[in-house]
Amino acid sequence: MRQLEAQASAAQAERVVSVDVLRGFNIFWILGADAVIWSLNEMLRDKGPVLSAAGRFLNTQMTHVAWEGFRFYDFIFPLFIFVTGVSIVLSLPRLVEREGKAQAYARIFRRALILYGLGLIFYGGISRHWGDIRLVGVLQRIALCYLCASLLFLNFRARGIAVALVALLAGYWALMTFVPVPGVGAGSFARDANLADWIDANYLPGWKWDLTRDPEGLLSTLPAIGTCLLGVLAGLLLADPRLQGKQKSLLLIAAGIALASAGYLWGLQFPIVKVLWTSSFVLVAGGYSLILLGVWHQIIDVWGYQRWAVMFIWLGANAITLYFINNVTADQFAIRFAGSTVSTFELVATRFVGGDFAALLDRAITPNTGTFVVRALGLIFAILLARFLYRRKIFLRV
Repeated sequence: MRQLEAQASAAQAERVVSVDVLRGFNIFWILGADAVIWSLNEMLRDKGPVLSAAGRFLNTQMTHVAWEGFRFYDFIFPLFIFVTGVSIVLSLPRLVEREGKAQAYARIFRRALILYGLGLIFYGGISRHWGDIRLVGVLQRIALCYLCASLLFLNFRARGIAVALVALLAGYWALMTFVPVPGVGAGSFARDANLADWIDANYLPGWKWDLTRDPEGLLSTLPAIGTCLLGVLAGLLLADPRLQGKQKSLLLIAAGIALASAGYLWGLQFPIVKVLWTSSFVLVAGGYSLILLGVWHQIIDVWGYQRWAVMFIWLGANAITLYFINNVTADQFAIRFAGSTVSTFELVATRFVGGDFAALLDRAITPNTGTFVVRALGLIFAILLARFLYRRKIFLRV
């Protein structure tokens, strides 16, 4: 309890703005910056070797690796879970100090339940048959990671959390490596021929994103909790009153470099696969998360350069709300089977610059300019809504 009180005092004394910025940076890509890059690639196609190559590179980084490997787009979801872990340390101690531990437990379970319920609604709720309900997904995974990491944080010190992290990553590796898959054997990490996929195919009810398996499936949720625990450990470092700001930044960066390096080395045996959320993937994504947090902590919280990041602060203040609004109109079945959809903000933007106006831009400038403008305007609308909510102190939290 003394540790929680010390963390609460540290959090109240100085807000870690870089964490808010990191959350906003994360949701920025989800709200449409990724689609802007896709359109930019189409505009730069056949515009000379340099521009075409630049467009292809950016587009590649804005797409998931088919199976094994790591790109920027694979970094977005684990970064959000990592930031969730950091936020647990910066928020729960104040709740315990203000209302007591029993109320903190009640808040944790209530928030996890609401997040999970929003996840069900996000993928269509019960608008279809029971067999078409997606019981797992992005918000559901965030809910489970938040629940488990919060309970561990309230009951263990940093050493116990580190032990839990190692147990999750090593245990997942052992299960995936040594437990034989019927008809395949042990040690396979290939698509549809590994333990996690086999468990999803045989024991996960409802609709699965990849038909027979799910990227947010049952077994792979265990190492995802480890990603959240990495965030908790980073949060404990940020809340440590014994360390100066620059020391915290350097430790975060150094730990990030070490973890990412270890992840790539481990990946030689246990491949870096986001869909399976392999332990090596946890270390690589967590390492980059630590590096980014450390660099931004130094720039924003230590040196005080915050004005450049105000847009991300707006977005981060209502991240879950904006994410839900942006996708609630989308048919997730259409995304899976047709490969594309129109988000809420993009749909609104088409009412201003779509149709014949977009076609005019395509003819006057270059093909796909109209789509680029629509998507860019949709992203601007999302940012403006975030600014409106932030300026009026409207924070819709679960």
